[in-house]
Amino acid sequence: MDPITDLFRTLRVGAVVHARIEATAPWGLEHHPTDVEPVELAQRLRLGISPSHLASFAMISRGNCWLSLDDAEPIPLTGGDCFLIGPGRSYTLRDSPQTPAKSICSVADGKNVIAYGGGGAPTTIVSGLFSFETPSVRPVTEFLPGLILIRADQAQTFALHTTLQMLASEMVESPPGAEVVANRLAEVLFIQTVRAHIASPTEGCKRGWLQAIFDPQIGAALKSIHQNANQPWTVESLASAARMSRSAFAARFKELLGLTPLEYVTGWRMQKAIPLLRETDGKLSDIARAVGYESDAAFHKAFKRVVGVSPGEYRRGTVAIFSRVAEPGGGGTLERDAAYPTV
Repeated sequence: MDPITDLFRTLRVGAVVHARIEATAPWGLEHHPTDVEPVELAQRLRLGISPSHLASFAMISRGNCWLSLDDAEPIPLTGGDCFLIGPGRSYTLRDSPQTPAKSICSVADGKNVIAYGGGGAPTTIVSGLFSFETPSVRPVTEFLPGLILIRADQAQTFALHTTLQMLASEMVESPPGAEVVANRLAEVLFIQTVRAHIASPTEGCKRGWLQAIFDPQIGAALKSIHQNANQPWTVESLASAARMSRSAFAARFKELLGLTPLEYVTGWRMQKAIPLLRETDGKLSDIARAVGYESDAAFHKAFKRVVGVSPGEYRRGTVAIFSRVAEPGGGGTLERDAAYPTV
């Protein structure tokens, strides 16, 4: 299994399509992750989510606009362009870089279709959020760049548009089963977006984790880890897989990923353990062995160091959250109910 496929299989992605924007110039809308109530999302998606776990996506269906992200220069967008913004980041869309912007939540007022602006040139935008279930957000934030921009003329754009239009239809019509369909489409859309990003010819696509994946030597070591996460990996054995000396391998790995090789191994083992704890009633000793630990104590120590709570506490906390948000009204708040931290 290649690391990208392994990541896709491990992630739990949900969709909250929060708006189709029908804007007319002049107009400006800004989105901040903290504008979205995590409890509301948990009730809809049955997940424990904090605002920092939400990635934004949008497609410009018609017209033109400008995208502003942090202090970078505004980016012109036109019909057919799509973008994905990494978890926890704010952004602004407007008809002109000089137009003042309002919070999209204040304008939306709970509506899925938003008409906003001064009556001039029209622009239509389908926008929404990807949610990443705790603690999947850690590899996602390491994996995703701050901005993925897919231009309308890229070869992969047609598939993106088709999926987004299907997602928009579920949003507007809300037929029976719409929530389930939207979440499935979100997973497909996320994979399609990352595929298009990887296929992009720009150098900016090969940074961080992706750069490491496509590095001939470090990529070979990462592939070995993802194929056999439960193996007793050492720096020496991983260096051998990369066909490098131990010291050169360790230095190059840390340079690209910001982690030591064994820190990466431990983190990925915990990522593999999470669904086993959440979705099965297997013994902790069996789960420990499945992810590469001979003793329960070693697994317990590593899990608590990475996730923040013990495996047993995480399992009990997951059950509590799923039962709470399944109740009518959702019950309580995530801050009070969550037995495990965000990571």
